[in-house]
This record gives sequence, C-alpha cells and structure tokens, in this order.
Amino acid sequence: MRSSKFLYYSLFFGLMFSLINCAKRGTPTGGPKDEMPPEIISTKPDNYSVNFKGNEITLNFNEYVTLKDLQKQLVVSPPLKYPPEVSPQGGASRKITIEMLDTLKDNSTYVFNFGQSIVDHNEGNPYPFYRYVFSTGSYIDSLELGGTVSDATQKEPDNFISVMLYEIDTAFTDSIVYKSQPTYISNTLDSSVTFSLTNLKKGSYRLVAIKDEGNDNLFTPRTDKIGFIADTIEIPTDTTYHITLFKEVPEFRIARPVMLNKNKIAFGYEGEEEGMKIELLSDIPDTFRAATIRDAATDSINYYFTPVEADSLLFRVSRESVVDTFTVRIRDLYNDSLQITEAPQRSMQLSDTFRIRGNIPLVSYRAENMQILDRDSSAVDFDLKLKEKENELLFLWNVQPGNKYDITLLPGAVTDFFGNENDSLQYSLTTKELGQLGSVRVRLQNTETFPLILELTDQKDNVKQSLFIDKPALSYNFVNIDPGTYYIRVIHDTNGNGKWDTGDYLEMRQPEKISYYPDPIELRANWEIEQTFILD
Repeated sequence: MRSSKFLYYSLFFGLMFSLINCAKRGTPTGGPKDEMPPEIISTKPDNYSVNFKGNEITLNFNEYVTLKDLQKQLVVSPPLKYPPEVSPQGGASRKITIEMLDTLKDNSTYVFNFGQSIVDHNEGNPYPFYRYVFSTGSYIDSLELGGTVSDATQKEPDNFISVMLYEIDTAFTDSIVYKSQPTYISNTLDSSVTFSLTNLKKGSYRLVAIKDEGNDNLFTPRTDKIGFIADTIEIPTDTTYHITLFKEVPEFRIARPVMLNKNKIAFGYEGEEEGMKIELLSDIPDTFRAATIRDAATDSINYYFTPVEADSLLFRVSRESVVDTFTVRIRDLYNDSLQITEAPQRSMQLSDTFRIRGNIPLVSYRAENMQILDRDSSAVDFDLKLKEKENELLFLWNVQPGNKYDITLLPGAVTDFFGNENDSLQYSLTTKELGQLGSVRVRLQNTETFPLILELTDQKDNVKQSLFIDKPALSYNFVNIDPGTYYIRVIHDTNGNGKWDTGDYLEMRQPEKISYYPDPIELRANWEIEQTFILD
C-alpha cells in the first residue's frame, strides 16, 4: 500500500515539475531590443524645397516619436527672432509639426538642425542630426564652413558652443555681437569639438563662437565665453578654422558699498581691481584710521575704520577713468572678533610656506610669542614676513623631509587693526620622507619664444608647482611631489608678466596660449619620471 502511494506521489510531482519547466521554456522574452532609430516617411513641404511660402512644416514618421532637449538641440540658421513652435511637447506622436512665428527673409536658405532631439517613444533611439532645409528663393545656398573649438584654460571645451557668422556689410560693426542676431549659426552640441556651418551664401563674414549662457544668440561678457577669428572670412573657402574660447575680464564697474559690521564697509566691484582707490571725503578727526584688505571670494574690498561720531560717511571710489561717489549710512552693528586661519593644514609639502591669515587686517606681531619645535622638540629658527595686501603672516624656515613641526602662538602673538590679540593657537604639520615622494623632469622642444610658464597641475587644474622660464635649458624639474595623477601645461607668456592673460573681443586680442601635454602623468612614490613635451 505504501509502495503504491509513493509511486502515485512520485508520478504526480514529476508531472507538475515537467509542466513548470515547459511553462518556463514557453515564456515569451519580448524578442531583441529595438535599436533602430525612427524613420521619416514623408515631409510637407519636401526637404530642400525652394520658393517656400507657408508657415508650417510637417515631418511624418514610421513610429511614435518624442522630442528630447529640444531647446538645446534645435539650431535654426539663420536664427529667428521668435523661435518656431514645435510639437509635440511632452507627448508622443507619429508626426512633428513646426509652426513659424516669425517673418522669413526673402531669398534665404534656412536650416533646421534637430541634433539628436528626435527619439523613438519606446526605446529613446535618436534620429541622428536630422536637418530640414528650405529656401524662400529659387535656389538652395550650398557653401560650407567648418572647424574646431577649444577652451583657453580647460583641457576640453564646454558643451553646446554656438558658432556664428556675421555678414560684413555697410551695417556691420564689431559691437554687433552684443546687440544683433548673427547671419548664420551652428552648434557643437553635447559631444563634439567640431562645427559645421552649411547652406551659406557667398560673401565676407566675421566668425565668432560663444558659450551662450543666456541662450539669446548675443554676447554677454559677464556670463559668456567668446572666441573669434580676427581676419575677415571670405566664403567660399577651403580653410578649416580653429577658435579658442575665453572669459573676458569684465569692464570695471563699482557696486554700491554695503556696511557689513560695525566699522567695516564692503566696496564691491566687477572686473580688475588693481589700482582701485577708496578716498574718504567726509571731515574726520586726526585720530581717524582706516585699512583695507581684498576679499577675493566676494570680489570686494573690505574697508575697516576706527569709530567716528557721524551719521554717514562720504566716499569717492575710482579706477582710471571710472569715478563714483557714495554716501554710506553708519549703522550700529556688531563687531567682528579676530579669527585666524592657517594653511597648509596637517600635511606640508617641502615647497610649502606655512601662513596664517586674519579676517581683520593684521598690523603687528611679536616673534617672542611664537615658537616652532621639530620632531625632536628642538627649537627651529624661523623668520616672519607680513604681507599686508594679502593680510597674511608667513613663517619661513628650512622645511625638512620626514619631520613633524609644532607651531605655537601665545596670546598677543598677532594684533589686528582694532587692537584685538589672538588667543593661544597650536598647529601641527608633518612632512613626508623623500622615499615617499616623486619627481617629474620635463624636456621642452620647439621652445622658440620666451618667457614660458611651465606648470604641474592636478586633476582639478589646481597648480601644484610652477616654473618661470626665460631661457632654454636641457630640462626642468618638479621635485618632491606627492604620488598621484598630474598634468603638464605651458603658458606662452607673451607679455612676460608671469601670469596667464585672457583676451578681449573689442580689442581683437586673443588670450595667451596654453599648451597641454596630451597624457596624464601617473607618479608613484620614489619615482622619477621624464617626459618630452613637443610644443605646437
């Protein structure tokens, strides 16, 4: 009896297991993933039509499509004052409708470049770089212009760089980029350093590229980068052009001063502050004192002054030909307390200089209230240097590898503008052994002009070491560097002022060139790497 029951249950479970397996084998998988882009089956009017007179275009597809990032991807050349209305927006359809909201120019060829904004509804496969072209005249303009873009200070340029042509006619001036739409426009889109302007007319043009943050086809120096070709472009041409983008230093402008704390006024500005003067015009007692420090984080100069019996103060602020006067109402606000910050912190490079900085101008120090001890608790000889413009006190000593330094500031070591003194401060710094560090030797070739600035940067473009080069040498050395990934670049210091200088569009001045070594440098402990850098 038991044997027959066992046989019965074995057959039952075996049959169920077989059915489950059959069900699994029969489950549909949905087939291969659709990777085909949508197809256009018709357009109305036909693509490349002439004598275009209507105000609507229809694109019909073989499947449902949607529009993705249309505002960034769609480029209409020549640009329209009022962008066309394109549908569907936010939905799916088998057709795309373009309705003109602007009056079209006579005898002009228009290009609607959709980039990769047209995608199929289910899988998001893009119709790559679809272009719809028509002419309001009797023929299609067919001339072209192409090239590449780069960034003056970045290894890779930004996405979506607008490249524009302005026809040089009787109405053309250099300032046209600030106030008028270009004659033709293209875009590098989101993954390319190349550009192509198509369906152009024969003529003379100015070629400009803009990182157009306002998306208005106008150059706004405060927010936009710009690049240009100074020479007139004659079309047709076989030349391939390269444009370098840069951020201009804004024209100097004075902002209205703001009283931040008791006896502290912030004078904000835009542009280059070198040479900016702040003069007090109010009648003040002989005991009145003032001091200024620059606040780079907020583009302002902080003006500190001793207490004065007045309801307001009158100032004249000037730089070169820019002059303005301001009345600042005195308010009873709280006082700043002296705060000290240090750099570097904890770990110190052998080439570093330890420094402290105050939030209020530092006016004096007492070396006898300061001490530096090394790992063996031996006193270290050091010098001090107060840099008033940067409001920093530098500690100068012979930094040794594999050491530890304890820096003590007793109360009264430093005094600020208002007579405040520091509390007790203690800092500890360590340096690595030479065997934990590495070196990079650079051999430069094609160095025909000097001076040059050779820089070693990290992955965030922070300069780790820099060398000013005014004459040729066999090699140049970066020594005692932490292991890591680095990049090498050369600034072609045309004016010899020891720093990189940007360009200026109205002056037709290009930025100083920066050459990048193409590959990253992987430096390990106790390595010495040699690289040959052939400049363009």
